[in-house]
Amino acid sequence: MRSSNPVFSRFSRDAGSAGFGAAPQAGGPTATQGNPYAQGNPYAQPQAPTNPYAMGGQHQLTPDQLQQMYGAPPAGPLQTGRMTMDDVVMRTGMTLGTVIVAAAVAWIAELPAAAGFGAALVAMVLGFVQSFKRKAVPALILAYAAFEGIFLGVISQIYNERWSGIPMQAVLGTMAVSVGVLAAYKTRLIRVDQRFMRFVLAAAIGFVLLMSVNLLFAAFGGGDGLGFRSGGLGIVFGIVGVLLGAAFLALDFKQIEDGVRYGAPREESWLAAFGLTLSLVWIYLEMLRLIAIIREL
Repeated sequence: MRSSNPVFSRFSRDAGSAGFGAAPQAGGPTATQGNPYAQGNPYAQPQAPTNPYAMGGQHQLTPDQLQQMYGAPPAGPLQTGRMTMDDVVMRTGMTLGTVIVAAAVAWIAELPAAAGFGAALVAMVLGFVQSFKRKAVPALILAYAAFEGIFLGVISQIYNERWSGIPMQAVLGTMAVSVGVLAAYKTRLIRVDQRFMRFVLAAAIGFVLLMSVNLLFAAFGGGDGLGFRSGGLGIVFGIVGVLLGAAFLALDFKQIEDGVRYGAPREESWLAAFGLTLSLVWIYLEMLRLIAIIREL
């Protein structure tokens, strides 16, 4: 469950760490499922010694076997320090709550556009720093959420001044997409595998490159650049952006499912919350632009 950048954090995990094509753990109960934490897994628990009472009277234990059996730590079904779904929900609530509170403060304070875009740059830097770290830093993630929230509050207010009520429509749209993706993932209508991951990665890189070129043309040539954010073409690219955000969410759900199933350390729940926040912010911004284009027609 490693991140490498704030846009494609779910794609750049170490080999086998996302549950795609990982080598199974020999003799493990999930050997056929490809445990992403089994091959060289520092979190894997040592196997308990063979039960001497299951051998019947056919085998005699040697002194070394007796020493190993009585010197072993007691077995227990509970593993402390492992990520649970409650951990993910709590950390995600803290992160998204920080985004919402910061956005509300920025909206009420009516911060200027320059402050909002400055906060966006700070959030991007913090996101990159956290993404390249091997371990989650909760303070860094919450700081990213705060600055991202300021940006969202400012940009939402700008959109609302021109198209009244559009931020609430974007929020409802984001919630609808999230619930839909979760339902599709749980019912296996969406199958997250290696092919799905490669397709989403290629599509996301192409999308970001096109939007970057469009932004450059708009900055130096004026207007809307190549027209990717207006008219019928803008609607098409807006829908593509929302679909990519939905795909990011599906990858996040797979990451969380694998982490809980295979016993990732508890601090990984912060990375899961970070990834979910990135995906939801992406969907909200794309939904905001899409609704604005539609209302402009």
